[in-house]
Amino acid sequence: MNIIKKTNGSELTIGLEGRLDTTTSPELTKELDSSLEGVTKLVFDLAKLEYISSSGLRVLLSAQKTMNANGSMTVINVSEMVMEVFEITGFTDILTIE
Repeated sequence: MNIIKKTNGSELTIGLEGRLDTTTSPELTKELDSSLEGVTKLVFDLAKLEYISSSGLRVLLSAQKTMNANGSMTVINVSEMVMEVFEITGFTDILTIE
């Protein structure tokens, strides 16, 4: 998985490419832990995310909880396959998806 970060003031956009699964989730968690200080708007761009597992969902849920206390989080450019996972798991009710 590749993680592409773009910062614009207090807004952080994280683009994910490849697979967010058991193997790659710790990498994203570590990246978020070191990047969220001072961030009031977090955007996940999933245009190039091919797959998400339950461990990937946990990372997004954790980020959502953090941003609920510090600002907002939005998920954009969700593929049909990832959106299906979000719908089945109820994440469409938890995340702000554009």
